[in-house]
Amino acid sequence: MNQLLLLGGGHAHVHVLAELGRRPIENWRVRLVTPYRRQIYSGMLPGWVAGHYQLEECAIDLDALAARAGVTLVETSGINLDADAQTLSCENGALVRFDRLSIDTGSVSALENLRGSYQHALPIRPIEGFVAAWPNLVDRILGKCSRFDLVVIGAGAAGVELAFAIQQRALRDGWSHLRVNLLGSERLPLEGLPATARSRALNLLRRHGIRWLGESRATQIAPDHIRLESGVNLPADAALLATGAAAPSWPRLSGLSTDRRGFIQVGANLASLSHPAICAAGDIATYASERPKSGVYAVRAGPVLAANLRALCEGHPTMDWTPQRRALYLISAGNRCALASWGGIAFGGAWVWRWKDRIDRRFMRRFNTKEEP
Repeated sequence: MNQLLLLGGGHAHVHVLAELGRRPIENWRVRLVTPYRRQIYSGMLPGWVAGHYQLEECAIDLDALAARAGVTLVETSGINLDADAQTLSCENGALVRFDRLSIDTGSVSALENLRGSYQHALPIRPIEGFVAAWPNLVDRILGKCSRFDLVVIGAGAAGVELAFAIQQRALRDGWSHLRVNLLGSERLPLEGLPATARSRALNLLRRHGIRWLGESRATQIAPDHIRLESGVNLPADAALLATGAAAPSWPRLSGLSTDRRGFIQVGANLASLSHPAICAAGDIATYASERPKSGVYAVRAGPVLAANLRALCEGHPTMDWTPQRRALYLISAGNRCALASWGGIAFGGAWVWRWKDRIDRRFMRRFNTKEEP
């Protein structure tokens, strides 16, 4: 029997699993290889840190979703892909052959050029690693009676949301000795978003008592400080890394066509430019119409990926997809408020957070219901 292999349990693949649950592909065995039996939804992670959600509210049960789809879940990581031989070597020692492959493993944190980051900092990706380490960081904060300086490095949406969330958690739980700092390389936070949203974010950071350190780059992380490009040593009892997306090493070594950063190059139909039997979506992919690394595009790619995988397996023509140029960004601001950005327009308030909360909860219900999604 032919085999379709799904590598990774990312935002696009949950759509694929849901679609397979509705309608299996005849004469194809489907296997999901992922190191985690759940997917923690990145859009709700800051709400968990802030104390708005329980962790189970933020997690999609991949085990259940795969079972409803008749998909075999293998809890391991892929470590070496041979695109020509159509085999995947796994961390558990297995060698998996495939006829069609779909990759949605996400990116990794960009750490290579920041000395000391592996030893002295906590990256937010992989999310499961961050979630596992968060209680220990809380214990460190509570274990110090004097001032505790926490620095979030990276001022994109992920870093900004994390800074707001930690500040809100501190207010809620009485961590009055905690000082939250946000470090970014540009003059304003929310790199890549319009100036209106960035100015609003800066005002919100100031209002919430979060120290903004703009036009600053970290070059080294030590146990008690961060060395900046300017030569200044910034005191830091803990450093969190939200430094943007980097590609893991294996795609470049696999024989797949990759861009200069190592991300898999795909065409408008999400198939590899070099190996049409292999598809990719989410942060691991560079789309034909390049877009920022964002969960927004992974979610939107999901239905197209599901349809095209079916078409490839059944021998039908695939469809092309052009990601929208304007994406709605909803940035949580800690205290059940949020900032919205659409094109050059920005607005915010408690009602925006309620809007975001409804969208996020609806997304989770689609994949966690015990009935057919």
